Amino acid sequence: MRLPRIPRISVLAPGIFVGLGVAIAVVTLGVAIGHADEPVVAAVKPGLNDSFVDPDIDIDSWVQRFEVESREIFQARHQIIENMHLEPGSRVADIGAGTGLFVPMLATAVGQDGWVYAVDIAPRFIQHIAKSIEDQSLSRITPVICSPVSVSLPPDSLDAAFICDVYHHFEFPAKTLATLHQSLKAEGRVFLIDFERVPGVSREWVLDHVRAGKQTAIDEMRQAGFELVAERAIPLLTENYYLEFRRRAATDH
Repeated sequence: MRLPRIPRISVLAPGIFVGLGVAIAVVTLGVAIGHADEPVVAAVKPGLNDSFVDPDIDIDSWVQRFEVESREIFQARHQIIENMHLEPGSRVADIGAGTGLFVPMLATAVGQDGWVYAVDIAPRFIQHIAKSIEDQSLSRITPVICSPVSVSLPPDSLDAAFICDVYHHFEFPAKTLATLHQSLKAEGRVFLIDFERVPGVSREWVLDHVRAGKQTAIDEMRQAGFELVAERAIPLLTENYYLEFRRRAATDH
């Protein structure tokens, strides 16, 4: 499958592009981190996402990798969404939406009065999602190209955020989580799924690829102003954990 290059998309407004009949919110990618009076923050794993911002990324190969029965996340996709208990009319962001596996399901869950933001750092993934939206005549979905340090969404715009097998790709977790905290409404929820990383138990790929285990993710979420409220148990998830957090008010940090 060949997709048109992003520069061919016509400008609708600053930061918003229209292509394939779908509006795409775009934030310029960059590595400038912090203000002049703030210390420079280093990436936890520099270059981690370089392959995803490659303009020649092979979309078909990633679809085959992400949307396949051998992936337990794919097998458990319906139970994962059901366990979010999303209210009709909710606004939810799929942070690190990838090829868009969960996007149509989230749109169905929030109903005609809800909205889904499909957020990813990879322009080609976002363009693939935009094409899928048009091909499937989907609505109430905005694809968003984010930056390495921000989810690139407006303050108080979300009821919930969904982060599935993506948290270990956050190069600047503290910065990114701070922007997510701002984007969530009071009591907004975050659903975090990622790989269990247990030396001597987890497979070698996980130990090499995933930078931190569940407790580190919990600690970083708490430091960013989120409270752990539940851990979901889904039988089909054997090497992934599934956590639910609630946004605390800034004064509760």
